[in-house]
Amino acid sequence: MAQNEKLAELSEAGVAVWLDDLSRDRIRSGNLQSLVDEHSVVGVTTNPTIFAAAISGSDSYDDQLHAMAVRKVSVEEALRTITAADVRDACDLLAPVAQRQPGDGRVSLEVAPGLAHDTDATAAEAAHLWWLVDRPNLFIKIPATEEGLSAITTSIARGISVNVTLIFSPERYRAVMDAYLSGLEQRLAEDPDAELSHIASVASFFVSRVDTEIDKRLEKAGADPSLKGKAALANAQLAYQAYEEVFSSDRWKALEDEGARPQRPLWASTGVKNPDYPDTLYVSELVAPGTVNTMPEKTLMAYADHGSPGTPVQKTYEEAAATMKAVADAGVDLDDVFRVIEDEGVQKFADSWDELTASVREQLEDKA
Repeated sequence: MAQNEKLAELSEAGVAVWLDDLSRDRIRSGNLQSLVDEHSVVGVTTNPTIFAAAISGSDSYDDQLHAMAVRKVSVEEALRTITAADVRDACDLLAPVAQRQPGDGRVSLEVAPGLAHDTDATAAEAAHLWWLVDRPNLFIKIPATEEGLSAITTSIARGISVNVTLIFSPERYRAVMDAYLSGLEQRLAEDPDAELSHIASVASFFVSRVDTEIDKRLEKAGADPSLKGKAALANAQLAYQAYEEVFSSDRWKALEDEGARPQRPLWASTGVKNPDYPDTLYVSELVAPGTVNTMPEKTLMAYADHGSPGTPVQKTYEEAAATMKAVADAGVDLDDVFRVIEDEGVQKFADSWDELTASVREQLEDKA
């Protein structure tokens, strides 16, 4: 089957196209397979919000819920079982992609967001989910909170592939890259013959939420309106500059010589929140080699229809730095912005998880 030209061109430029959505219906109807066949999709990301929408909006889960209800399975266990089943099936569907393109063909499953500030519990949950899904092309999603960083290192050292999520600032992103390299170093220290090539990682750098928060503050400060809608891209472009620096360092080269693979930057939250902005803004302007862009289906289809690559990220660093300086000079406290949106991000997923828990609890009671 022919791939959509615009998405194929994006892939050629080094951007792996992933879908930011998953549901049992999407797998069973053949929709996910057709996105792989016709829209260059080579990976899937999920989060608690996505699963909440999938499970509450479908009767495809009824039989499984009934079977768990009669076995009197706990809500937590039911949730893990349901989400792991969907992710496992998606991993199997994408296995041919994973064999063809190591690092792609991946599906992400997130640790329970309520654990975001508990290092040990996060690492334990990551190991359990890795065991439960039991597929080599799985990613376990761990939030990049300060407490999450050590859990990332521990998980990588155990040979678990990790998608680090909820990264908002280049500074935190540097800490994430450090956590990845530390995990690989730890694995080698424990076993000098350890195979590093099968460990993969991506770092999910969030985009649109940065504009949402900064635009609001620029407006409040009465700043130059032309600054609006610029910070999220500039912030991400500077993150890529940090990536280039870290993954050309001697520290990285020593690990690469042992077979390690770079942790790719993944652009997340790439659907525009402001209808005044072009609907492909956070795809067109983040074209760079060795990256992933995970898109909601609406954004994916918009790019397939009328997307075109903008300025390559590697040519934007000076302008990006100037933009962030102008935003700060306009009175926006960037440290506070990143703190607020990280807290909101963790809270949003925790709320979705609670919603999902309540919905599954209700369905288990109905089906018992």
